Amino acid sequence: MSYDLMVFEKTKAPASKKEFMAWYEKQAEWGEEHDYETIGVSSSALQNWFMEMKETFPPMNGEYAPASELLGEDENLESHMTDYSIGRDVIYAAFSWSVADEAYALMRGLAQKHSVGFFDVSADDGDIILPDGTMIV
Repeated sequence: MSYDLMVFEKTKAPASKKEFMAWYEKQAEWGEEHDYETIGVSSSALQNWFMEMKETFPPMNGEYAPASELLGEDENLESHMTDYSIGRDVIYAAFSWSVADEAYALMRGLAQKHSVGFFDVSADDGDIILPDGTMIV
């Protein structure tokens, strides 16, 4: 199992938690007509978030994945490899549990910086936080 978090385009997400969860479930069907590894399908805010996030948590797949010869040489790199699913309005990130606290802090901070929403998918009643700090309830 992984530790899962998500950022989302604030202009596309519903304002109530019940509606948000239904919207999230629809997003997590991964039914868009693209490969979910290409950042160019996302909004500019999500793209900016990803470009900064990948510096600490590089993607396992796609054009920004580290070269395979780097793996195995750097334990920190391996523990920080992240499985991103990139949609038009969401980016879902699956982390190793060993970096959960670091991933949460960085992802939430960058979400606020880049004006995208943040969702703690792995928590039982996970926080859904808009860039201004408002929680969706």
